[in-house]
Amino acid sequence: MSELDVIAIGNALVDVLAHSDDSFLASRGIPKGSMQLIDATAAERLYAEMGAAVEVSGGSAANTVAGIASLGGRAGFIGKVHADQLGDIFAHDIRALGVEFTTAPARNGRPTGRCLILVTPDAQRTMQTFLGVAGEVSPDDVDPSQIKRAQVTYFEGYLFDAAPAKAAYIKAAQVAHEAGRKVSLSLSDKFCVDRHRAEFLDLVHGHIDVLFANELEIMALYEAPDFGAAVSAVRGKCDIAVLTRSEKGAVIITPHDTLEIPAHPVARVVDTTGAGDLFAAGFLYGYTRGKPLAECGRVAAICASEIISHFGARPEAKLAELVR
Repeated sequence: MSELDVIAIGNALVDVLAHSDDSFLASRGIPKGSMQLIDATAAERLYAEMGAAVEVSGGSAANTVAGIASLGGRAGFIGKVHADQLGDIFAHDIRALGVEFTTAPARNGRPTGRCLILVTPDAQRTMQTFLGVAGEVSPDDVDPSQIKRAQVTYFEGYLFDAAPAKAAYIKAAQVAHEAGRKVSLSLSDKFCVDRHRAEFLDLVHGHIDVLFANELEIMALYEAPDFGAAVSAVRGKCDIAVLTRSEKGAVIITPHDTLEIPAHPVARVVDTTGAGDLFAAGFLYGYTRGKPLAECGRVAAICASEIISHFGARPEAKLAELVR
């Protein structure tokens, strides 16, 4: 089989997006801008209370490989779905994009996971996630031959809430490094970092070459009082740390350099869902082609600007054409 630019491991979810407002979140005790795990009962109740919704295949790492495919890259995905309607939707959508997805669907147990995303008028997204079978990714799902074919193995932080996935990540990282390949992680969510700080630090310092995080996430990881202190703390802990700062752009940190990447202009911010995922897609696309880090950052910023200009976390425009 052919080489892959990136193989990602993450939550295979179907996103259910609806407009909301701050009062809806407050009345239900949902922290704005967070990602919280909920059970099946809570998912059914919230779904019934949400406004009109749009269902699209999602999941953080899956969004990233969808972006890489839209750029013309070769990507694969490892994640669990059930042999149910949502599982069929997810598998069809990701394969239709040209992403290699060979994980066998579960025939028993929990259903396909879904993420209920409430988008407020300021374009902030608040996520209530029922993982379902998505959280059951285990070392058995990691095919060493597939990992060895990829230049970069990419993990999403969200899946770290599921214990078997932690072991899957370590296995995949070890296989990748033994094959001379690179390993990358997105911290995904400040609240996720708060829940697993010690384990994330062990993962970052022991196994990660390219780290993605936003300003709040990197400060949470190192319990830093400000962004500058977080930059100092992460420098040298991995080969590259890519730190996004919304409208302030991004900062790329290497052991010896700091590169400032301006945000790409966008006419109107509609929905920030997937901005970090697509930033990672653009960066990794450039990185796996040996582009200078500044160019990787510029491609990443273009991809992020496309995704925040519309509803949903999968590209609507052909990213390869935008970047050209």
